[in-house]
Amino acid sequence: MNKFMDKVKDWLSAFGPGVFLIGYTIGTGSVTLMASAGSRYGLSLLWGLALSCFFVYFMLTAHGRYTLVTGETILHSYRKYIPFGNWIAILTLIGLVLIELMALMGITGIVADVIVEWSRIHVSETGWNPLIIAAFLIVLLFSLIMVGNYSLFERILILFVGIMGLSFLTSMFLVIRSPSALIGTITPALPNDKTGIFLLVGLIGTTLTAPSFVVRCILVKEKKWTIKDLRTERNDCVIASILMFVISGSIMICAAGTLYTTGQPVEKAIDMVHTLEPFAGRFAVSIFILGIVGAGLSSLFPISLLGPWLYCDYMGREFKRSPGTTGFIALSLLCGLIVPLTGARPVYAMIVSQFFQIFLLPVVVLCVMYLTNRKDLMGDHRAGLWLNLGAAGTLIFSLAASFEGILGVMQG
Repeated sequence: MNKFMDKVKDWLSAFGPGVFLIGYTIGTGSVTLMASAGSRYGLSLLWGLALSCFFVYFMLTAHGRYTLVTGETILHSYRKYIPFGNWIAILTLIGLVLIELMALMGITGIVADVIVEWSRIHVSETGWNPLIIAAFLIVLLFSLIMVGNYSLFERILILFVGIMGLSFLTSMFLVIRSPSALIGTITPALPNDKTGIFLLVGLIGTTLTAPSFVVRCILVKEKKWTIKDLRTERNDCVIASILMFVISGSIMICAAGTLYTTGQPVEKAIDMVHTLEPFAGRFAVSIFILGIVGAGLSSLFPISLLGPWLYCDYMGREFKRSPGTTGFIALSLLCGLIVPLTGARPVYAMIVSQFFQIFLLPVVVLCVMYLTNRKDLMGDHRAGLWLNLGAAGTLIFSLAASFEGILGVMQG
């Protein structure tokens, strides 16, 4: 039994960076967008998720390979090797940090809301105080960050991602009433209304996330992988992309299988909790809520580390705890109290953060294409035909999504 558990630990350790990025990428913003898309359009937008996950593989591979070969992280490489790279790195750093702070506000608010809703169902009609819940989550996350290192962070994320994945997959099987009716909605379609365009762009933005690819280099370096681990890194990318599609797809299927068939669109994750109960009962709703909480915690944990990580990446330093990094992490987490304190709707902060991520993606794609095609940096491991085609496809896909998003804003 001990040998079996040791093998499981080794296997999980080998694929830690991929699981870490799944935890970061699939947060409450993903849950909100997938649920809303499924409830409004069935599975007709599933193609957008599938293509996004397909391109995620190429972007993870490109960034991971770059660090395996050069031993360098990506923002620092912008500064060293790209014309006007210092300005590109600074703007990318600022943009990513601002977006993630908005996401942190929204995620904390959504997690607090769904826990309050669970307490109303199972504890009392008034429910628990959302501000106290948010404060507890912040203290918990800050404590875990202060006592841990990357290895511990990885294990915590694996736990959160496991809870999230199992909860959403279980919910999917519990709530679907008519699989045949659901299959009929899977025909790919491009929305012809403003709401659908925003959902599609947001769906792409929450999956093809620029921070995930930048952080990929940091995680590979933290893992101390080298070019000898090229196959392991590639397998990690495959597993991360597949799991991202399966978990996100299960949320969309869950909403499409219940709410779409009855014409009950949802605007945010808490709406889905309200409308699912008559269909599935309290147990299934509790399982779905557990998935939302797991998604929120799995995103909040890396988001709170993102600012210091990116700054160390920019400076070309290893991440180490210091008064400066500790203070930034604390201030970032305290932003999570803004939504419960003000009573603002957390879904707006989440959708805005996911929507604008798509505009940073083309910059990140172009930069990694430039770096991975330089023979003086990559040698025999520079990008080949398939990696370049995948990167070019990602660029076209992200530009098309950005264009549709801009049109939507102008027409709105």
